Amino acid sequence: MHTSTALLTDRYELTMIDAALQAGTAHRRSVFELFARRLSGARRYGVVAGTGRFLEALERFRFGDDELRFLSENRIVSDAAVDWLADYRFSGDIWGYPEGEVFFPGSPLVTVESSFAEGVLLETLALSIFNYDCAVATAASRMSHAAHGKPLAEMGSRRTGEHSAVSAARAAYIAGFSSTSNLEAGRRYGIPTMGTAAHSFTLLHDSEREAFEAQVAALGTGTTLLVDTFDIEQGVRTAIDVAGTGLGAVRIDSGDLPVVVARVRALLDELGAQETRITVTNDLDEHTVAALASSPVDSFGVGTSVVTGSGTPAMGMVYKLVAHEDADGEWVSVAKKSADKASVGGRKSVRRLYNDQGVARAEVCLLGDGPGGESEGEDLGGRSREVLVPLVSAGETQSGHVGVEGIAAAKERHRRAVAELPPIAMSLTRGDPAIPTHYR
Repeated sequence: MHTSTALLTDRYELTMIDAALQAGTAHRRSVFELFARRLSGARRYGVVAGTGRFLEALERFRFGDDELRFLSENRIVSDAAVDWLADYRFSGDIWGYPEGEVFFPGSPLVTVESSFAEGVLLETLALSIFNYDCAVATAASRMSHAAHGKPLAEMGSRRTGEHSAVSAARAAYIAGFSSTSNLEAGRRYGIPTMGTAAHSFTLLHDSEREAFEAQVAALGTGTTLLVDTFDIEQGVRTAIDVAGTGLGAVRIDSGDLPVVVARVRALLDELGAQETRITVTNDLDEHTVAALASSPVDSFGVGTSVVTGSGTPAMGMVYKLVAHEDADGEWVSVAKKSADKASVGGRKSVRRLYNDQGVARAEVCLLGDGPGGESEGEDLGGRSREVLVPLVSAGETQSGHVGVEGIAAAKERHRRAVAELPPIAMSLTRGDPAIPTHYR
């Protein structure tokens, strides 16, 4: 896990630095923001995920001999720029929405204050992490709420890239899932893992009964037997006959699930297996989970939909320069004016406003001296809280955001943040953000 992350970037990040070094502007103090102009898929809220991964990647953002040799041999940038990159260490400040928090259009999820050269170099790395992880976490959060408290397992490794699969498991867990099928995610992040057998195991044996007997002999009666390889009703009967009424669970991976689940529950009860649980895993998304939430399903396994953001595989985030010091050392706000791509310039702090019942009612971005400045103490005429927290100070990563500790904190933070949202936020229909974002 010590591999350099320095070349996980786009060429133009380095060529901009090269040109800025030659122009004498590379070391101007600058502020960059990572944000989404809108919530892709017309979601009602987004979920911050990837913060811990980004901070870990930042620690390994170093240009070693191999990286520098590649840049030199391929004449990517000048020798002077290569020399500058050889000594690169991020030494600035980073503030952000803490992982697990919810966000809305315009929310400055990450604010980077550093020299232009140090900050611009992080653009692609930050976007590649946050765009994917936030998309997965947002989809997972919607599914988790739709499940009405019933556990969900992430099992989409085979539907995305091998490294993305690990990231997806992490993001889904933060946003409410209880486990993953991915062993690397379990090893690296301490996420509970699950899984027993697929249809191939049943087909390997001479009969379904022999397959069930082999699985129970190896894993015990608390295992989950897959009962839909041939005939579901007969599969259930065979499963109980083999394992007894103490069978842990049966899994259903096909059919008209609301109808099938009801029949299987009735059959299990008839056979005396009232405690045997039912789990379903058939191309589920938030809508099918919601439809099954009030059925006798006990747990869900979600694959393709969660690792692809349920139709929104990237959150459409951007990373923009919003302020920099001029030649006289004075701060200048800058913003893009392009049609449909306008941004709001200036250093910002963020407060979330609540009504008397503790329900979020607005996000307020305060233009002024930035996070940690005097504007954060401004009286907004009601109950509010600061959203941004320090992630990196003078190049040093702050504690509590990475590793297993950071994931646990993010999971609990997400639970609290979602509980504060108005009821409309839980709607699965396309619509406007649950709360508005204001600038002042």
